[in-house]
Amino acid sequence: MSHLHPPGLPPSASDAERRARYGEIHAALDALLDGQTDWIAAAATVVCELHHAFDFFHWTGIYRVQGEGARALIIGPYQGTHGCLHIDFSRGVCGAAARTGQTIRLDDVHQFPNHIACSSTTISELVVPILGPDRRLIGVLDVDSDLPGAFHAIDAEEAARICQMLGARFAEAAPGVTIDAG
Repeated sequence: MSHLHPPGLPPSASDAERRARYGEIHAALDALLDGQTDWIAAAATVVCELHHAFDFFHWTGIYRVQGEGARALIIGPYQGTHGCLHIDFSRGVCGAAARTGQTIRLDDVHQFPNHIACSSTTISELVVPILGPDRRLIGVLDVDSDLPGAFHAIDAEEAARICQMLGARFAEAAPGVTIDAG
């Protein structure tokens, strides 16, 4: 199946334009992931769709729970420059989202205590946990931008919908850990 990406939306895109683009992403993912049973293939597809949909998504990736009962994330499929290879739940924005099971949207990462600078150019960040129906964490979606305040509430809401779909469809296929907070 061939899939062409429309030009990425600029950071100035309105919430209505963003919502429309996410509608396109949801439709594309429904088609692309139809019948897919491999968690890593699905994660790579989600990352690709998101990364190319928005000009201000400078790094887009999924960090996976390292193994059953682990308290660390390991890099999974991503697009952009190199990311951190390993993140403990006790460190950084990704670790905090993994630990709490809560989405974190930051306009300025430098204001977040214990932020990990995987890229010195990152200014804003959006991290969404990928949870199975039983609140078993299988990973986090991490999106970085080199622009301040790049992510709107609509981005967090729609990314959460995508992560809910991943968690519902692939929780049994991926290592995970039950989180206490939430």
